Amino acid sequence: MANSTILSVSEIGRWYGAAEIFRGISFQLADREHVALVGANGAGKSTLLKIVAGAEEPSEGSLAIAIGSRVTYLPQEARFSSDRTVREEARLAFAETLAAEARMREIEAHLAEASDLEMETLLAEYDRLHSDVESQGGYDVEHRTDEVLMGLGFTLDQFNEPVNQLSGGQKTRVALAKALLSGPDLLLLDEPTNHLDLAMLEWLEGFLLGFSQACLVVSHDRYFLDRVTTRTLDLSHGILEDYPAPYSRYMTLREERHARRRQEYEEQQAFIARTEDFIRKYKAGQRSREARGRQTRLDRLERIEPPRQHVGVKLQTGAVVRSGSDVLSTGPLSVGYRDERGAHELVRTPSLKIERGERVALIGPNGSGKTSLLRALTREIEPLKGRFSLGANVQLGYYAQAHEGLPAEGTPLSIVLSAQPMGEEAARNYLGRFVFSDDDVFKPISALSGGERSRLAIALLLLRRANFLVLDEPTNHLDVRTRETLETMLREFDGTILFVSHDRFFVDRLATMVWAIEDGEIKPYFGNYTDYQRALGRRGDALVAANGKSARAADEISSKPAPESRLLTALQAPANGQTQKSLTQIEREISKLEGKLNELSDALTVASIDEDLDAVTRLGAEYDRTQTDLDAAYAQWEEFSSQYEIAAGPRVRDLA
Repeated sequence: MANSTILSVSEIGRWYGAAEIFRGISFQLADREHVALVGANGAGKSTLLKIVAGAEEPSEGSLAIAIGSRVTYLPQEARFSSDRTVREEARLAFAETLAAEARMREIEAHLAEASDLEMETLLAEYDRLHSDVESQGGYDVEHRTDEVLMGLGFTLDQFNEPVNQLSGGQKTRVALAKALLSGPDLLLLDEPTNHLDLAMLEWLEGFLLGFSQACLVVSHDRYFLDRVTTRTLDLSHGILEDYPAPYSRYMTLREERHARRRQEYEEQQAFIARTEDFIRKYKAGQRSREARGRQTRLDRLERIEPPRQHVGVKLQTGAVVRSGSDVLSTGPLSVGYRDERGAHELVRTPSLKIERGERVALIGPNGSGKTSLLRALTREIEPLKGRFSLGANVQLGYYAQAHEGLPAEGTPLSIVLSAQPMGEEAARNYLGRFVFSDDDVFKPISALSGGERSRLAIALLLLRRANFLVLDEPTNHLDVRTRETLETMLREFDGTILFVSHDRFFVDRLATMVWAIEDGEIKPYFGNYTDYQRALGRRGDALVAANGKSARAADEISSKPAPESRLLTALQAPANGQTQKSLTQIEREISKLEGKLNELSDALTVASIDEDLDAVTRLGAEYDRTQTDLDAAYAQWEEFSSQYEIAAGPRVRDLA
């Protein structure tokens, strides 16, 4: 049975003064459907959500919500004050239910003194209230409230803290908890993943996967969108386009649609050019009548608009000087802060090493010390204990999450000119690659948006031409397509990268190693985020392919003995140098082959959905060849690993 329509939007338009945001927006949302709304920053996504929520009126058009449906809207940033505690504020989501329970207590108190007639009326009301409370899960309010608050990172001690004493991010999480607990028929979420760490993100995904009502969500977190939505609405250049697929599949469909439009446009332009050439040649000759007929048909021709592409950042970079093989080496480190009460450790590390060309993702909960570790490794603060060293010819470039490296005063143009000698025209052209155009280059730094500050910070970082990039949340404030461009640039970067990010899609695309902070200590894992999840026994959806062969092969990969547990311990032991080097080379090959298998698995999924039998056959054969190479690499790793344990002695064998 088909789901009924809960939301219908018809020819919606919105403009502020002379500035048009969008027009002609139409779509429908079915009951229980989970839909993503994506587009560049400034495209009007938040405005559209506000109109659906009733927080703004459209300039034209109309919308309809199914009668009796309850709508809950969560804006990007929660701006509210409250004298209530965190738990009390969250329980307001059940205001109607709690009011009904309070009325039931009143009825219970009056029953003993009520007359027969009054008692009959009171009991009827009591039964109705009891039924309502029971259907709304009212008798489980406390448990549900605590469960959601804990899932969003609040501790039991924080439950009783006044909301007014919370940070902006914590207030936004309280607002998110209220939205989730309210149990609406239509849930509107604007960037709900802001201020959430990885554990909170995974919890929220699980909650929304089990959410049985309709949801329309704006988010830059592509991994999140892939997990919780099944349809994507793309708002670009004031036009809304509908794709019946989650984000990853939508990207493929979008490129196919754009390519088809480019081809249709170019074919029509070629036809127009040929026709106009014919008309010029024969309009005054013997074929003038035919020429006039063609002119008439050309005048009536419905012209195809030229395809409009997203204006995005155009990044290119390369390291000036090639660094040595060892880029960063640490002994055991302790990082944190000192105050009048002494030293406070946030995170500690074992002996670690980053080699040239590696891309290491540092992940962990909020407040676990990720930024502090980066600041220590860039020598902005001193470690509490331990030492580290940078390798030969290492030139470090640091991107700070809060853009502390940006001057407090000046304009994008003046800052670029002071960072590197060049002419004003060259500086403006350079800033144009980061979507600073016309008068944007003269904006005061204080007037820049979060996205503009991020793009300017990246522009300044790339001017330094470093060969070791240390990046703290580089995707914050960037729209999805700018993130994709940044990913491509960093994947092609010929230096070394250490980065912090909550964007799991970004980590999956970029990382060759993950440093995870677990119980205050860094534990290294080879591979990307999906590999990390597999190592924890939580294999990601990225490996589940429609083709049975690829799914079985993915199971074989995950069931193989993971080399990192013994190898990482062994690499910290006194070394048989040649064997250690061989182990490292083999491990890199394993990581490379597993990455290739992941890509082939995704490609097989797409080919299977498209029923492209030729592609399935070709990709399947390549998958088999890569799997054979991976099996051989594992066998070689086992052989060298055994040799290394013998050479390293009992200490390594005990730790393995």
